Amino acid sequence: MFTKSDQELEKMGAKITTREIQQQPDLWKEAFQNYTAKKSEIDSFLDKITSTYPNQKIRVIFTGAGTSAYVGDTLRPYLNRVGDTSHFVFESIPTTDIVSAPLDNLRSEDPTILVSFARSGNSPESVATVELAEKLVKNLYQITITCAPEGHLAKKAENEDGNLLLLQPALSNDKGFAMTGSFSCMTLTAALIFDTNAEDKKTAWVDTMIKMGQEVISREDEIQAYADLDYDRITYLGSGSLSGLTREAQLKVLELTAGALTTIFDSSMGFRHGPKSYVNGKTIVFDFMSNDKYTRQYDVDILEEIKGDEICEKVVGVGTSDDNDFSGDNFFIKSGDKNLPELYQALPDVVFAQTFALMNSIKVNNTPDTPSASGTVNRVVKGVTIHDYE
Repeated sequence: MFTKSDQELEKMGAKITTREIQQQPDLWKEAFQNYTAKKSEIDSFLDKITSTYPNQKIRVIFTGAGTSAYVGDTLRPYLNRVGDTSHFVFESIPTTDIVSAPLDNLRSEDPTILVSFARSGNSPESVATVELAEKLVKNLYQITITCAPEGHLAKKAENEDGNLLLLQPALSNDKGFAMTGSFSCMTLTAALIFDTNAEDKKTAWVDTMIKMGQEVISREDEIQAYADLDYDRITYLGSGSLSGLTREAQLKVLELTAGALTTIFDSSMGFRHGPKSYVNGKTIVFDFMSNDKYTRQYDVDILEEIKGDEICEKVVGVGTSDDNDFSGDNFFIKSGDKNLPELYQALPDVVFAQTFALMNSIKVNNTPDTPSASGTVNRVVKGVTIHDYE
């Protein structure tokens, strides 16, 4: 797909999505440069909040809808291990949950930083979540991480002192149906903001991520070989932040094939507790393997178990090679570093998943740029009624 001409991709209805997947390593470099340029402002914003509440932990709520919600799911586990947990408690709550049940998710007396992730910044739930938080939380601060400077959330944040606006690279505002560069850039930006224990390592980690992403793209023939197998079910597994990533990986398949292929996601350990019943002879299973030596044992265990069951079309480990590797089929990213933390490993991993989803869209004779022929699902959600909250 990545070596085809624009004309060829245009005929397939795949030009926009293909190029947006392909450009992500360059966008990561730009997102890192943007973070570096704003670092003093970011640090000052957070320092002012933590000094205001020296003896109280501050809720950091990552929020968004769909893919934007899965940004938070990917961030939360890692940051609750290595972030500044002396000041912050990291949570991931979708805007759809907050809007439908605000008092289940917002607490009036708790100082809160609402971190809104949004590609367009115009989704009704995103706008309503901000309005509800401003109404219900007494001590509210906001960080708006969005890809569209003309979007509602960005325009609103420009005029608010307690709202830090962090615009993403212009080309991360995906024009295709599926979120690709928007997801990875927003994830990276938030990781850089809140991963406070590794400032001296971030440049090296981002450089490694970029090389890994470029390598995944260059090895599309190997990914195509998986797409050419005989399956109609796809499973994504992982642990920690890579468990959060499985939600986004499976969503890309659902979106780009318009549901023609069924998918499931779970944690590596959780999968055997019932969801494993999903696996049959027409299933391909991927596990995003952690670089944490302890956690990786559980990823490898479920891979070996499924391989030994001999009940699926193919089971594949995805990630970086280490001392403890799956004995079966692996897609190892050779430019990877076994010491790269899981949250940064997630981004080249998602390029693999996006590429696989793109290929599956073509496989089922769909058009990736406009996958929902019926129009029942849209790039920016439509048909949402936001009810007044009193």
